Amino acid sequence: MSASPQQAERLLGRLEWTVIRKLDGLLQGDYRTLFRGFGLDFADLREYQTYDDVRHIDWNVTARTQVPHVRIYNEDRDVTAWFLLDLSPSADFGSAEVTKRQMLTEFAAVLARLLTRQGNKVGAILFNGQSDYVIPPHTGRRHVLHLLDKVLANPRLLRSPETDLDAFIGRAMAVMRRRSICFVVSDFISRPGWERGLFRLSQRHEAVAVRLLDPLDMALPDVGMLLFQDAETGEQLFVDTVDKGFRRRFVAAAAANEEAQMEAFAAAGLDVLELSTADDLVDAVLRFANMRKVQSRLGGGGNLPEMAGA
Repeated sequence: MSASPQQAERLLGRLEWTVIRKLDGLLQGDYRTLFRGFGLDFADLREYQTYDDVRHIDWNVTARTQVPHVRIYNEDRDVTAWFLLDLSPSADFGSAEVTKRQMLTEFAAVLARLLTRQGNKVGAILFNGQSDYVIPPHTGRRHVLHLLDKVLANPRLLRSPETDLDAFIGRAMAVMRRRSICFVVSDFISRPGWERGLFRLSQRHEAVAVRLLDPLDMALPDVGMLLFQDAETGEQLFVDTVDKGFRRRFVAAAAANEEAQMEAFAAAGLDVLELSTADDLVDAVLRFANMRKVQSRLGGGGNLPEMAGA
């Protein structure tokens, strides 16, 4: 697929008018609500005290010494954010007019623009199921346009080997040297074990999982015979959606998969933002802001005890 600079300009201009302009009014320009707690550099360790944020407990040191220790951070005025964007074939799915890939693109563009307007740097690593493309961190609107242009131009694959998010995250961590905000935007349709990569990522960076969804991921309508095709492998299967038993089994399997994913996110110690193709992007960003406020009040997230096999 090819994209023109004009296409990226049109999309960013529309998002600035329809999404960012609304957010300016709703958040009253206070984007610290969104990014509170990010942009911290590790400085030292000391014993835990009652007023300390439990998110900063270093569980590995605590386990070795049998005394709770916390990591001490220096506030860094500038934030560096990375977007780890899963553009593997399953991202092209959408049951209506909007695909997961479109939601991924628009979410990344909005968050990148909000960050760069405050002088922060953003970078991205794009994964299409076969290869990575790295966009080094920079600031400014022109850089967001460059990032958006590369996402739009990233080739759509008809099929690819089974997505391996654990390997992708490992390669991304080799690129991201400095402690950063990391947004992992994916539907998390992958080989098993991707939660280990997320855990390692959360130990070094402030990580947020942005989980792409579509209404048809959770339930099937009664529309007769349908041809299903695995977006990753190309495997095809006819199913009869009139069969109530099949629809019930589909819902049960989808619910079990969702529960397993949420348990994996919790084990990795990540905040999770669910982003559906049926979502309003303004509402999605506001949910993220509210999630950050709640997480800050409760002291949740952060480093967790070491995951087996991580």
